[in-house]
Amino acid sequence: MLKSRKSQLAGLAIAITATLGASAQAAQGITGAGSTWVYPLVAKWAAVYAKNTGIQVNYQAIGSGGGIAQIEAGTVAFGASDKPLLPSDLAKHGLVQFPTAIAGEDLVYNVPGIGPGQLIVTGPLIADIFMGKVKNWDDPRIARLNPGVKLPNLDITVVHRSDGSGTTFTFANYLSKVSPQWKARIGADTSVDWPTGIGGKGNAGVASYVQRIRGSVGYVEYAYILENHMDYARMLNASGKILSPSLAGFQAAAANVDFTKAQDFYVILTDQPGAASWPISGCTWQILRKNAPKASNAAVIRFFMWGFEKGQAQARSISFGPLPVSTVQAIKVYLKKNLGI
Repeated sequence: MLKSRKSQLAGLAIAITATLGASAQAAQGITGAGSTWVYPLVAKWAAVYAKNTGIQVNYQAIGSGGGIAQIEAGTVAFGASDKPLLPSDLAKHGLVQFPTAIAGEDLVYNVPGIGPGQLIVTGPLIADIFMGKVKNWDDPRIARLNPGVKLPNLDITVVHRSDGSGTTFTFANYLSKVSPQWKARIGADTSVDWPTGIGGKGNAGVASYVQRIRGSVGYVEYAYILENHMDYARMLNASGKILSPSLAGFQAAAANVDFTKAQDFYVILTDQPGAASWPISGCTWQILRKNAPKASNAAVIRFFMWGFEKGQAQARSISFGPLPVSTVQAIKVYLKKNLGI
């Protein structure tokens, strides 16, 4: 678990800055926008990178949908998305993408008398809650999974994302795999037509609502659970094992896929087999423009390569898993081929 520290996750459009600066590049810095999922990692890496190099990374945590829009518009040097773009979409917009780190998300709740890890859920149950079919915490479907847990007669308030979100894509993609009704009615994208609930902006917005609203339930990336000391569920995975979210579980899910064999690194990590695999695991991709100034792309690549090679202690401290060495090598080859860097 992370040691307590003052949270900086609530701010959207957050600038990560440093005081050092001895060159024109350091003065200009690197601009990025997108995923709130990956913000804790970018923040940690950027702080150390600035201290070591004098180069500041200004990252706007506006959601994956916003990050994709901004990189397509050319207003930032890199966009971050927890939903990988299809190779056809990358080609259409003249973009490239590469994965950054492995992580996961979980259900969080605010239910009197039920602490962290004391509630067990399944994918189909989560789908029914977020479709508004399970409306009260003492519903028999919840009770059957949680014998001995005192479930209150309390209305459920669903909290979901209001912005375009890779966290939503990962969540909805998982539910589409385990619930045919969810797949048919809702589907999986960065924004979906929610049948019920209230919307929060960013992972921080959802976390804030769940913490403040009695009887609420939402979904956030694991670092936000740790940072805010939230109550979280245990889940039944694809192999029938009940797990708590953990870095080991995220990495076990990722072990089922080979990034190096996927075109443009397009892989999905949800609902992977294996006794240790966390069911709602995912990854964040960094997206660059092929026609961006070479110096801009080179600066972005240097920052993330530094993270891959020297930033893994910071990543593990907030439960982000490193990419395999073979994947990092494949990223270098991919970027050299597509960007000449």
